Amino acid sequence: MSLRPNERAEVRRSRYKASVDAEDGRRRREDQMVEIRKNQRDANLQKKRRDGFPAGAASAAGGAPQMGHSSALQQKLEGLPAMVQAVLSDDNAVQLEATTQFRKLLSSPSEDVREQAVWALGNVAGDSPKCRDLVLGSGGLFPLLQQLNEHAKLSMLRNATWTLSNFCRGKPQPNFEQVKPALSALQRLIHSQDEEVLTDACWALSYLSDGTNDKIQSVIESGVFPRLVELLLHPSASVLIPALRTVGNIVTGDDLQTQCVIDHQALPCLLNLLTTNHKKSIKKEACWTISNITAGNRDQIQAVIQANIIGPLVHLLQGAEFDIKKEAAWAISNATSGGTHDQIKYLVAQGCIKPLCDLLICPDPRIVTVCLEGLENILKVGEAEKNLGAGDVNNYAQMIDDAEGLEKIENLQSHDNTEIYEKAVKMLESYWLEEEDEVMPSGDNAQNGFNFGSQQNSVPSGGFNFG
Repeated sequence: MSLRPNERAEVRRSRYKASVDAEDGRRRREDQMVEIRKNQRDANLQKKRRDGFPAGAASAAGGAPQMGHSSALQQKLEGLPAMVQAVLSDDNAVQLEATTQFRKLLSSPSEDVREQAVWALGNVAGDSPKCRDLVLGSGGLFPLLQQLNEHAKLSMLRNATWTLSNFCRGKPQPNFEQVKPALSALQRLIHSQDEEVLTDACWALSYLSDGTNDKIQSVIESGVFPRLVELLLHPSASVLIPALRTVGNIVTGDDLQTQCVIDHQALPCLLNLLTTNHKKSIKKEACWTISNITAGNRDQIQAVIQANIIGPLVHLLQGAEFDIKKEAAWAISNATSGGTHDQIKYLVAQGCIKPLCDLLICPDPRIVTVCLEGLENILKVGEAEKNLGAGDVNNYAQMIDDAEGLEKIENLQSHDNTEIYEKAVKMLESYWLEEEDEVMPSGDNAQNGFNFGSQQNSVPSGGFNFG
């Protein structure tokens, strides 16, 4: 079913997800991007755990106390590991006492004590959603935010931002009202010049924007968007990836929220990500983001066209690795679903028919369906042009035939997926049935479905390589 521009935002969100609900789709994206999460974020978490306490805490690990540290301070430092274990305890009373002690340490006059308490809380919150919620429920966020002030030294900013990102991450997600106050701090942190601070602040925003439209709106209203767009051009992939993820989350919202992305000139940045030498995960994420923009209204599709993004999208659809091709297919198909006739004719002029046809033999049934929908929308425009007197034939049907798409559609009549089979039959009946009397096979072969093209194998010598 095609998405129309006037459908509700919830339908628009699920359009990208191929008929699964938005929450299931979001989990699918989480699974596909697990390499980024583990390599970029979880690696940082494990590194901090391996490194032990921050610089200056050697005494807490059994080393000699630093000069000028009082015995009382020393005792507090030495007690931190035990407090962490207490928070992880199954005893609720022990947990409550430990979290209370952590809050007190965050108010210590000693910056070293506060910093190490921040680091320890980050490890606790990163251990599991249960521990994260325990810390948040005990009021741990506000004393943490107090550490993120203009007088904090860089090591404190790094540790506190990392801890804040752990407060925001995890599935199930934290109660949004508990973490929403972090947005004002994050709005300041993303203007930092330090790569570590930027990375963790952007990841925190990506977690907070991953959800319903009211969450997305809160992120937009925090004023982070102009800076997020700037960070789409950041030279470090560690910063760029979570910034892009946040922008991508925002365009899963309604049309007004998506328009915010366009109005802040994010499209030229997305074009840059498609056309420069970025890693696969970034190009894939950029295509995903664009696909949710082309799932919007006609003005938003036109904005993508005017940003000269369609040509590079088609180029990726033709020759990129398979994971990127899939996202590019979504972007093109969504544009055919909500676009005007002139917009769809522009897509065809950019060469989208052949690569859409080529993907009809891919192993992913969802992508086959997406490509069929795109081709069907193109055929509808060709039929309308024919009926307006542009000629005696549907030119787009002929172009699909020339691209070996007709043979592939015929072969889909034997596909195991019922939706694919039915859509293939419908397309053949609607756009090629008039040729039936000339080339319809007789006998037993006629029972296997329509066959209007040649009998050559549609797979070239050597097979297809999707990357």
